[in-house]
Amino acid sequence: MQTRARILIPLLAAGTLAAACTGGGGTAAPTPQTSQTGSAPAAGGDAGALPRNETLYTTGVQWGPPANFNPIREWDSATGTKGLVYETLFHYDPAQAKLVPWIAESGSWTDDKTYEVKVRQGVTWADGKPLTAKDVAFSYSLGKMETIPFHNIWDWLEKVEAVDDQTVRFTFSEANYQEWDFNLYSRSIVPEHLWAGRSEEDVLNGVNENPVGSGAYKFQSHDQDRVVLVRRDDWWGKTALGMEPKPRYIVDVATPSNEVAMGMLLQKGLDLSNNFLPGVANLIDGNFGITSYYDKPPYMLSANTAWMVPNTTKKPMNDPAFRKALAASVDVKKIVEGVYGNLVQAADPTGLLPQWDQFVDQGVVSSDGFSFSTDEAKKMLADAGYRDRDGDGLVENKDGSKINLTIEVPTGWTDWMEAARVISASAKAAGIEVTPEFPDFNALVAKRGKGDFDLLINNERQLSSSPWTYYDYIFQLPIRKVQNTVNYGRYENKEAWGLVQQLNRVKTDDIEGMKEITSKLQKIHMDEMPIIPLWYNGLWAQSSNTTWKNWPSAADGAPKHAPAMWRNWFELGGFEMLTQLQPAAG
Repeated sequence: MQTRARILIPLLAAGTLAAACTGGGGTAAPTPQTSQTGSAPAAGGDAGALPRNETLYTTGVQWGPPANFNPIREWDSATGTKGLVYETLFHYDPAQAKLVPWIAESGSWTDDKTYEVKVRQGVTWADGKPLTAKDVAFSYSLGKMETIPFHNIWDWLEKVEAVDDQTVRFTFSEANYQEWDFNLYSRSIVPEHLWAGRSEEDVLNGVNENPVGSGAYKFQSHDQDRVVLVRRDDWWGKTALGMEPKPRYIVDVATPSNEVAMGMLLQKGLDLSNNFLPGVANLIDGNFGITSYYDKPPYMLSANTAWMVPNTTKKPMNDPAFRKALAASVDVKKIVEGVYGNLVQAADPTGLLPQWDQFVDQGVVSSDGFSFSTDEAKKMLADAGYRDRDGDGLVENKDGSKINLTIEVPTGWTDWMEAARVISASAKAAGIEVTPEFPDFNALVAKRGKGDFDLLINNERQLSSSPWTYYDYIFQLPIRKVQNTVNYGRYENKEAWGLVQQLNRVKTDDIEGMKEITSKLQKIHMDEMPIIPLWYNGLWAQSSNTTWKNWPSAADGAPKHAPAMWRNWFELGGFEMLTQLQPAAG
């Protein structure tokens, strides 16, 4: 366990979103007043203005009007749907490398194939009804529906039953230790009395306009450019957990660009920006009252790996030789230095986060890894049969047809947009036509799920106790009609998926057993290149000390929880951050 803790302490950095995930539209959201005791402008439809000294203004999650309030849709629901309004059985503490009981008072394996959860007494829904073991069993049973994101757990979960009001028994055909821990802190518990009878279409795609959760907040209102949450005075956790989030109101604003977010932060209209902000070093070093996790480069915690995802169902991305040449064509150094000003690091050829260095097989990297080289990319293309037949400097497919690929990132994500331009230019230098396109975020999510793209940049793999979640993201099978959370490139390799399943069954403290399997997966990754690692993203977090203080930082005595409002981060420290904030005045 000592070794495991050393691995996991830095995993606070592993996150979901790299760039701004704020708002669509062409105008900036209104800026709240800066008076400590004054009021902020009401969000659309609010009955009155919100007291500034009780309100936390955030941005960096919504990239357009809130799409839904559905906790099953973990990838595009409104800020706080999962984590503030709906809750999970456990949270996960990266610093302690352990699950933290939440709705669950405890959980344990009673034998190799049985796991029991004890639900806390006194947990209530926002409508006053008790949350019981039946709600937990019902929530996990929703995964029996084929289109639900966690449907695959029912490949090995045989049944879930409420033994009594406080006991839930999960019976498995086999024990997938790593995946089960992930599911314990990742899946929202919903009220059976309000969700029973909903169709599969409604469970997956329903807006859930009037959400009723067990969490510390409920939605007060929403508009095109924001959602407003208000704290529940009767939240069960105040007594059972001994904690309470400090802001009475949370207003998450959808900003149309990273630059707008920076302007609002400087004008004291935001308290926390989880956007990438160009020029952040000047903000931190200047006398602006803006802080980040570190007070010097790289300023941010490392967060996740940004990958280029080729659609392997389309020509020529269906050819591993082409994908490897494309990987060699990308000048990541130019992205790291030119786009980010060294706020990020180039990714290892395996793409494994720096926290997982001990799992990187350097022998595999040495023999099969890739690095940027325009000349090598040209040679690899020629050797694979991709040649410039018409003299325009660009290679054609083996059959002579034109190659004209697009790489898509959301409009307004200025860092990724610039990165896409760098990728386009360096690919063209090697003879590959790649055109950047910047669709609306919600439109891109829909296209991504259906496989309607050539290339895209993505970094949506969550923190976990091991690299298992990383390889599950790359290799998960079977390919479904809509791929909402994993394997967007629709890459099929049964051998690799079998190895991922083996890794899943290794206990998380068996480091050598994990290394043996991850080495084989790295060999397949290097040979096939189903996704192309680019750089390690920062956990973008810029905080203003004007209204709230005691933000997480590396400073002695400061909180160390993740300063993040990103989706799926409330269970990884984002919620705890809210409980440690203090009013700046008084």
